[in-house]
Amino acid sequence: MIRTLSRLAAAGAVIVACATPAFAHVTLEVGEAAVGSPYKAVLRLPHGCSGNATTSVTVKLPEGFISAKPMPKAGWTLDIKKGAYGATYKLYGADVKDGALEITWSGGNLPDDQYDEFVLRGTVAAELKPDTSIFFPVIQKCTTGEEDWIDIPVDGQAEPDTPAPGLKLVAPTGGDD
Repeated sequence: MIRTLSRLAAAGAVIVACATPAFAHVTLEVGEAAVGSPYKAVLRLPHGCSGNATTSVTVKLPEGFISAKPMPKAGWTLDIKKGAYGATYKLYGADVKDGALEITWSGGNLPDDQYDEFVLRGTVAAELKPDTSIFFPVIQKCTTGEEDWIDIPVDGQAEPDTPAPGLKLVAPTGGDD
């Protein structure tokens, strides 16, 4: 009986170990946001690249995520690439035509065996449709190599090996502010 339980425990450990990479993606802390509302995107980075430390994290902002501002990180340098959006959006009654398109934190050193979060805040444009998703492709560069978390999932297909973090959009909750 003890031998059987030991074998079952060992088999379970192997299954968990094999399943772990499926959870080793860059993800968003909160995976849902209402259209027309502010959203704090917390990108969770669980590991480096094949044992190497992370030295740079770049996130491409999805169309319709507007007025984005990154949170600085001690020991890292920020680079914000700005440009024209693909459409004009309304924010507090004003037209918004351009802003941050890509944000890079670089020059840091996040060892492979440590975890960290990279934060930015913006607004999910009211013009976006509820019951859809937007994606934040991430390039993670390391002392050697890189991980490209850029693949956009396709409905009806298996999750890609290197999926971009996704944000499900929901209808705004009532309120006449």
